[in-house]
Amino acid sequence: MGCGTSVTSSQVKKSEKAIKAAILIQRWYRSYVARLEMRRRYALSIFQSIEYAEEQAQMQLSNFFTFMLDHFTQPNEPDSDMNSRFVSSTTDNSVPDSDEMMGEYERTIEIPDSYYGPHLCFPLTVADTNALLQAFKYRQQLHARYVLQLLHETRKVLQQMPNITHLSTSYVKEITICGDLHGKLDDLLLIFYKNGLPSEENPYIFNGDFVDRGKNSVEILIILFAFLVVYPNHFHLNRGNHEDHIMNLRYGFTKEVMKKYRSYGKKILRLLQDVYSWLPLATIVDNKVLILHGGISDTTDLNFLNLFQRNKLKTLLRPLKSNTETNHEPQGPSLIEECSNLREVKKCLSRQDITKSSSSSSSERKQYCRDGAGAKEHVNLPGRTHSSPLGEQQDLESRVTTTACTSPDLTTKEWKQVLDILWSDPKHQNGCAPNKYRGGGCYFGPDVTARLLKRYNLKMLIRSHECKQEGYEICHNGKVITIFSASNYYEEGSNRGAYIKLNPDLIPRFVQYQVNKGTRKKTIHQRVSTVELSALKSLREKIYAHKSELVAAFRKYDPNDTGKISPSQWASAVESVLHLDLPWRTLRSRLVHLAQDGSVEYLSSFDALEIELPIKEVQPSLVETLCRYKADLEIIFNMIDKDHSGLISIDEFRQTWKLFNLHLNIDVDDESIDSLARSIDFNKDGNIDFNEFLEAFHVVHKFENKISE
Repeated sequence: MGCGTSVTSSQVKKSEKAIKAAILIQRWYRSYVARLEMRRRYALSIFQSIEYAEEQAQMQLSNFFTFMLDHFTQPNEPDSDMNSRFVSSTTDNSVPDSDEMMGEYERTIEIPDSYYGPHLCFPLTVADTNALLQAFKYRQQLHARYVLQLLHETRKVLQQMPNITHLSTSYVKEITICGDLHGKLDDLLLIFYKNGLPSEENPYIFNGDFVDRGKNSVEILIILFAFLVVYPNHFHLNRGNHEDHIMNLRYGFTKEVMKKYRSYGKKILRLLQDVYSWLPLATIVDNKVLILHGGISDTTDLNFLNLFQRNKLKTLLRPLKSNTETNHEPQGPSLIEECSNLREVKKCLSRQDITKSSSSSSSERKQYCRDGAGAKEHVNLPGRTHSSPLGEQQDLESRVTTTACTSPDLTTKEWKQVLDILWSDPKHQNGCAPNKYRGGGCYFGPDVTARLLKRYNLKMLIRSHECKQEGYEICHNGKVITIFSASNYYEEGSNRGAYIKLNPDLIPRFVQYQVNKGTRKKTIHQRVSTVELSALKSLREKIYAHKSELVAAFRKYDPNDTGKISPSQWASAVESVLHLDLPWRTLRSRLVHLAQDGSVEYLSSFDALEIELPIKEVQPSLVETLCRYKADLEIIFNMIDKDHSGLISIDEFRQTWKLFNLHLNIDVDDESIDSLARSIDFNKDGNIDFNEFLEAFHVVHKFENKISE
């Protein structure tokens, strides 16, 4: 006899119900995760759009820097040279290169007995690199004498390297390629922990943007340079767009150096500027894989890039442009076309009507002659219209600027070639177009990639320069890889970091990670909400800084002054002013109040924000201008404040503001500026504490809207 089990109809029905319930739960969970993923993606999109807008503003300042560096004088020193007045610590190219400097530092810079940080012996050994890693893990600081000696040694090594480094995988199993670190020391330490320390058997390539934004850029540079000196044939560094002393003024590295090294900060920054200029521009592995920081353009010429003298290019933010070297036609007469006398420039700046000169006809613009060689130099100071995207103006590559640039021998082609490889980004569509969102470099398509790879018999391009949610991204039919190694770049939980392991078969293997401090204790909903709240906070500040323009744009759709417009009209108005290319209709419920009929109460866009410490003497329009251009003002004042003390004179404040008015094409009268200067000088000592000035016009959130599912 056999035995068996019988299944009743009721058991079958129960089983079917359980399956259906499981399917419903699965569908709900997938939908829930998909919604969270969408929120995280648009939060990342907000961060990235604002970041690119800031970089565009930085690039637009390039002509203004050129003008300041060539023509600004102190009120009482009309003939002084700009290079000796502004950031002399970072623009002086007379950096000593003698080995005697190593001994000079030992004789002149004393290390006190109270110093408990690491001690270095030159030439460096593996023991020194290990000591540095251990010290930085416990937040110790390397003494300034060792920093200066290390920079000298680093420069000696870099000077022996070509513009484009060629490597082979013949003698190693894999080469590790890392992307942007941006001052995030924990990411670098985690990479070394997971992947092993650099050695002859474990070579590394770091693909630029070591500094800025993060709090430990100094420590990252010290570690990278130390390994470079110990393993010059197995540890390689490419230059990024943030290895630039003017970029460092805006994005924090200059401030970090001066805070950590105070009296020796200027020497470190000056020497570091020269070290930057010697960093290789690209690396090629096995003659098949091209590694560079940004990207390429349809005119990228690797043979040319490999031959020019790269250390001539100290910064990309003072571009050289000569009409004879380009097919671009001048976009119109410059504001100050022929400069000859610095006294005349100051005299011009003292007139109130100079702030309105950019709106007058070209026949009314003043011309001056420059004494000296008698050659005419052209300086263009375009008024940066508040509502126009960069693409509607002259882009950086078509502006006519002074020939007194980074180096008198630098050519336009050299500058343009390096600009493209350090600033460009890939796009999905074919073709090559100016990168309007960053303000420099190009957007290059799959066809541009294919042509360059074919021309040089390459297999793929590995680049960095862009934060990716998973730490990497593959595009252009697998021919372009973006690698980004700074996790939690915008906010804790915003993105993973990654690095590439490249074997002799040239098949990339990706290793992802995320530095977790408090993230693990949070649910996925809490992590996404944290990132989203931070992104929306930044976006609200951007909206508030353009309040008057936005209100004017809203009211064009509201002729009856009802205070309400349709969602599509609100989205169109916001994009027309901010140019961030964001899904505004999706975001509107997070940014404004909606009426019962579904329309947008557009003035609610500004309800949650206010200026923290408004100054009574300052007119509202000036307050908004200060909020909007706070980052620009900070870098300009950092240039004036050459000792980075945070103090500048009231006269310097007034003169610089007049120049800034020219750059922005705004109209703020002298009386308002003088009133502002007097009100900021609280102790009446004739100096302005600019750090307090920045805080006085800080946008704060009165309350945070809780984001619920």
